[in-house]
Order: sequence, then structure tokens, then C-alpha cells
Amino acid sequence: MLTTSLSSQTLPTGTLRRVHHIALNVRDMQASRYFYGTLLGLHELTGAEVPVTLKDLVAQGKVANFVTPDGIVLDLFWEPDLAPPHPDPRQQFTRANHLAFDIAPENFDQAVEVLHQNQVAIDHGPVSRPTGRGIYFYDPDGFLIEIRCNPT
Repeated sequence: MLTTSLSSQTLPTGTLRRVHHIALNVRDMQASRYFYGTLLGLHELTGAEVPVTLKDLVAQGKVANFVTPDGIVLDLFWEPDLAPPHPDPRQQFTRANHLAFDIAPENFDQAVEVLHQNQVAIDHGPVSRPTGRGIYFYDPDGFLIEIRCNPT
């Protein structure tokens, strides 16, 4: 556990280059693959694209890998017994608050319409702020997702 005492050893600013991947546990792999791959349009890694270390788990249906247009990998790990401590997804049950995807402003309204047409549970929004527009909704496991765009 990190303590509040200062240490002389730290990583210099800029040492960490980027987010490499985000891993989410999911209860229903098929629903989550549809949600992230079909509904949100992320590219699912297949064949030679799958990291060697995950090939067996992917073949067994225990892992699915998606990649965002900017190269961040989203790993889904199948945990069929996964259940949040509270049945209401608005009750946060993890240290992560939400996962946000950026979209071009001209595509924002289309994304909102896709969510509504697919009866995705909306937490709130669309909202407009000085920083742009956003809509917050839940994935099949109740994890909060945001689609946001910069102001036009």
C-alpha cells in the first residue's frame, strides 16, 4: 500500500508513455462482445492479432480483446459468477468510476440514437458542458460508460 511519506525514488514525469490496456471482468461474454464490438464498434482482435499470452484463453471463450482507434486494448475476462454487491448499478461498487470514449462532435447525436434504439440503460444525459457533450450509460454488467465529444 502506498504511504504518504515522500521517497527520493520516483518515476520522472513522462516515463509512463500511455495506457496499454484496460481489463474488465464480465459476467456474460456474448452480451459484452456484442456491446463493445457491435454496438460501440470497437475492433475485436482475432487470429494473429490476439496476444500470444492470451491465445488459449481467447480460444476457450474466457477472454475477448478489443482495440480502440487510438490503440488502447480493452480486455474482457469472463467471470460468470460476477455480481456487484448491490443490484442497482447506480451504486458504484469499484474504485473505477467510468470508462469514457471520445467521439467526433458530428457523430455524437448518432451515438445517442444508437444507444436509445438498442435500449441501453442510460444513467444520465446527454449533458452539455463547457468541455463538451456527454452521455453516461451502462454496459451489460452495470459498468458506467461515457461517450463524450469536445465542444463544436
